[in-house]
Amino acid sequence: MSDSARILDSVGTDFVAFRDATGAVARIEELYDESVRLLREAFLGNGADVSERAVYPYLAFFVARGAPPETRPPFDIVLEPGFYGTTLTHPELFREYWCEQIDILLRHYDQPVYVGRSLRPIPLPYVIEEAVSALTEADLRRIQQRFALPDLHATDDSIANCQNIPTDGQPRPLSLFTAERTDYSLARLHHYTGTSPKHFQRFILLTNYQRYVDAFRDFGRTEVAKGEEYCAFVEPGDCVWTGTTGECVPGGPPVTSLPQMPAYHLQRPDGDGITLVNIGVGPANAKTITDHMAVLRPHCWLMVGHCAGLRRTQVLGDYVLAHGYVRQDHVLDDDLPTWVPVPPIAEVQVALQSVTAEVTGLKDAELKTRLRTGTVMTTDNRNWELRLRELFTEINMSRAIAVDMESATIAANGFRFRVPYGTLLCVSDKPLHGELKLRGMANAFYRERVSQHLTVGIETMRLLRRQGVARLHSRKLRGFDEPPFR
Repeated sequence: MSDSARILDSVGTDFVAFRDATGAVARIEELYDESVRLLREAFLGNGADVSERAVYPYLAFFVARGAPPETRPPFDIVLEPGFYGTTLTHPELFREYWCEQIDILLRHYDQPVYVGRSLRPIPLPYVIEEAVSALTEADLRRIQQRFALPDLHATDDSIANCQNIPTDGQPRPLSLFTAERTDYSLARLHHYTGTSPKHFQRFILLTNYQRYVDAFRDFGRTEVAKGEEYCAFVEPGDCVWTGTTGECVPGGPPVTSLPQMPAYHLQRPDGDGITLVNIGVGPANAKTITDHMAVLRPHCWLMVGHCAGLRRTQVLGDYVLAHGYVRQDHVLDDDLPTWVPVPPIAEVQVALQSVTAEVTGLKDAELKTRLRTGTVMTTDNRNWELRLRELFTEINMSRAIAVDMESATIAANGFRFRVPYGTLLCVSDKPLHGELKLRGMANAFYRERVSQHLTVGIETMRLLRRQGVARLHSRKLRGFDEPPFR
């Protein structure tokens, strides 16, 4: 038995070789749909034991020579010879992504990919959510006897966190996330945002103020009504606006209250539209939502929110373009230690600056008076001003020009999950210089700046899309030992 055949036998069954991405993805979809059908039938009492057949599909790739192609692209590179594989889930969400990634591998290496059934059972709640709602202890015991439930021993971020050390005879990871890790996040996304993962677009704006949501909703509905670039606008509750209906068409039960981090999706037919999520205030929410959105493999996420300006020369309404971060947020310290630098992504930085100049009409020296590039300190203490005596040296030594509660978390998780990121903040107060965020001052600031700031975020996403998403996925986001898939 060859080495490849032996390893295939150790990870799954019924493998078929493919030299075209379309055929491989069709086989993945066929196997997944079969497993889901078996689970549903068994749960409804119409099927027998499915423990050995209701499993995730498995994608495998074997390379005898791992020399990267001469073009040296930032992803789809097998750095070492050997066997690579991953479990997969939800083809309806990832079909286009898989086709893209598999096609590049096939063209680079002229080796087939293999698709079969893995040995990992699909947990019942990831297929039938109501299966575990309102369960008694006796019900749970009966379900555990017949079905798999989520297994946290197989659901972690060891690959993304660079903790997966290659072992002889074991497949290397083909992607950052296993099927179980992906399903875990897909379920959480719906819970936190009130919208189905299928609505998420690949360019994502994150904000910490409701006024940005209000402006984005108005913009989105207007754009959809034009019937040009965007085809639909989706709100919490999977409420869909289209140009033909002119009204909200619910996609599920009516929403009686907003979820913790409501999401709004301005959709394009190709999925390269814009999603805006109101993450609220604080690094915990910022980490939570980016942990889960990362499995969708977005092209970029940007923070567009408010901050405290730290320099006397700043005025309310000035913009801060972050090129560095002081990570006082702490929520990622175990996953990405603070000694790991979080570099700026040049393509995002340049796009944000050029769009800000275009939207504001400011140029050269005049632009520099309203847009300042520098370090942002992100804290987990909303009342950080009361600790100024302790923070004074750190602020001064780091040359920080602004303080907020989310930006470093979002950037650090982008670096950790290989998702391009950026930050454009707007100065809403200057507590070090006596300009606190008082009610009257804040309202005047909001009226003048929210619309312009949001426009910069939207137009930056459109510019990055026009420039080509391949150039966004920078090599600086990838280590020396990486899964091939971006």
